[in-house]
Amino acid sequence: MNLEQAARQLESLGNPTRLQIYRTLVRAGHAGLPVGGLQERIGIAASTLSHHLKRLVDTGLVTQERHATTLICRAHYPAMDALIGYLADECCADAGCVASEAAAS
Repeated sequence: MNLEQAARQLESLGNPTRLQIYRTLVRAGHAGLPVGGLQERIGIAASTLSHHLKRLVDTGLVTQERHATTLICRAHYPAMDALIGYLADECCADAGCVASEAAAS
């Protein structure tokens, strides 16, 4: 993960509707949700959902897979893990503490 990729992903999650969509897909697990089911849960127009999903797909946070006439959307967990790891990797790096030392205090 690099700074530019993290910034793009965080920017896409900075929109409340996209964050709600993403959290719904994360909660759905590896099976994901069909677009219609996602639309019902979020309660937004299909065109609006499509627009927001495109941004999440373009940044690698969501994947889509077609099964006949159904489009399944899934949170891309490796991308989520990479983003979380990028944010946490250097936690307290300049403070000179190690997580285990801080827990022992």
